[in-house]
Amino acid sequence: MPPRGVKKGSKRARQYQHIKDSLEDRGTSESKAEEIAARTVNKERARHGEAKESSRLSREDISSGRRGGLRSHRKGPRGRTRDQLYEEAKDKNIEGRSKMTKAQLARAVGRS
Repeated sequence: MPPRGVKKGSKRARQYQHIKDSLEDRGTSESKAEEIAARTVNKERARHGEAKESSRLSREDISSGRRGGLRSHRKGPRGRTRDQLYEEAKDKNIEGRSKMTKAQLARAVGRS
């Protein structure tokens, strides 16, 4: 069920359902998927001025899609995931992408 304030059939309701479905496909429990989807939709609503109240961080922070684990509080490489880089390489028709590591994909995507 989409968060309060989201009308049935609206863009945000479809966004909520898409996020929830994709999380469940990855093996996330239904309750956790609902929570993550609702939080994501609420943040997007705040960012686009659709919510009555919103925090400063919700309005001014980089989008969750672009952030890609930048603040995951763990050591090691951050930024876009290998899958995100692979999809971008696929869009740019970079050859040999299936055999590339994350670092190689990042370089190849950055070059083109």
